[in-house]
Amino acid sequence: MREHGGNRDLIARYTSRSDSHTQTMSHDILVLYYSRSGHTAQLARLVARGVEEVPGMRARLRQVPPVAPVTEVAQPPEPEEGAPYVTRADLAECAGLALGSPTRFGNMAAPLKYFLDSTGAEWASGALAGKPAAVFTATSTMHGGQESTLLSMALPLLHHGMLLVGLPYTEPALTATQTGGTPYGASHVAGAKGDNAISEHERELARALGRRLADVARRLGTSA
Repeated sequence: MREHGGNRDLIARYTSRSDSHTQTMSHDILVLYYSRSGHTAQLARLVARGVEEVPGMRARLRQVPPVAPVTEVAQPPEPEEGAPYVTRADLAECAGLALGSPTRFGNMAAPLKYFLDSTGAEWASGALAGKPAAVFTATSTMHGGQESTLLSMALPLLHHGMLLVGLPYTEPALTATQTGGTPYGASHVAGAKGDNAISEHERELARALGRRLADVARRLGTSA
């Protein structure tokens, strides 16, 4: 799914690399995702927007590269479209992490799992321990495995020692939604043909998740 004018502006805003290591350590929330058709990427941008609604906090939008059974050509250092690929520095420097994936048979997609499986060094060093985290997903159907996919992403984050942030029912859209949105994280029902626009409630909840994550990270940073 190609990015168009307004989306390119948003991506440029959220993907710029900071020149200040101290600033990124204190204020950046890493919004990391894998997206095949573009729906999870749209959610990621909404989460990023919510992050930046919290004063002093920034969103750093990144994606994981695809994987294939047979690799014929090495992946380029930057993707042709969308956010830059994630680096180890992004993990080390973030104040919190929002993790997104479409569902694959009720589980996270293979590229995201492949990336998480490669973070043994970060686990051993405790690079993510004590930082807040949140998860989000998109599915084709209403009961296509959203909650199990969100939980599958939460498990490795718990092993990293991260503090999970969900969506409480104090968010009115969580009760009102007729499409996506769960207490475990933000979600979107894309439709069997992938042509469903993100609903207003889905938008509200994705932004609310970003705000909650950024607010918790800010509070933890202030009290440290």
